[in-house]
Amino acid sequence: MLVNVKFCKQIFLISFFLLITTSLSANEKDQIVAQLNSLNTLEFTFDQLINEKTEKGSCLLEFPGKLKCNYFDEKKKELVINNKRLSITQKRYNKTYHYPVSKSPFLNILYKDKLLEIVQLGELEVNDQIIKLIYFGDNEITVFFDKKNLDLKGWEIKDQYNNNINFSLNIFAKNNVFNKGTFKVPEIN
Repeated sequence: MLVNVKFCKQIFLISFFLLITTSLSANEKDQIVAQLNSLNTLEFTFDQLINEKTEKGSCLLEFPGKLKCNYFDEKKKELVINNKRLSITQKRYNKTYHYPVSKSPFLNILYKDKLLEIVQLGELEVNDQIIKLIYFGDNEITVFFDKKNLDLKGWEIKDQYNNNINFSLNIFAKNNVFNKGTFKVPEIN
């Protein structure tokens, strides 16, 4: 009889902790979803590490599907995505290259519905500073959010060439209105 009471207590405690953990996870995910749903635009600086090469810059993001990034490099690179079109211009050399958006690792943040899917279906890990969501879709992606303010902090992904991409960002403005031509994709030169 004593063994049954101890066993029941253990089952109760395990169930209680699982219920609390699940409740906390759902609550954090719900808060992130609410935060994302309130966003129309973001302005941020970034550090991008592809394999061993680091690039830095700043970006403007407008949902859905618009992104403009200026890289702080010697080529004065500018990336522009406007829905289905992606261009990279090397201003120093006056060269523009066009690529399909489907090959871009930015695809996961350009559309709120994709980002919300990652949040809702991702496996949650939380520490004192970061909320980490690991999503196993077409490609594995790990997305990071700040624990205090729930801001998007970055992601890790492998691109189509099997490069490890670690993209960290620092949001400095939300929901600003951008000029009409901000996301205009340059013509082929």
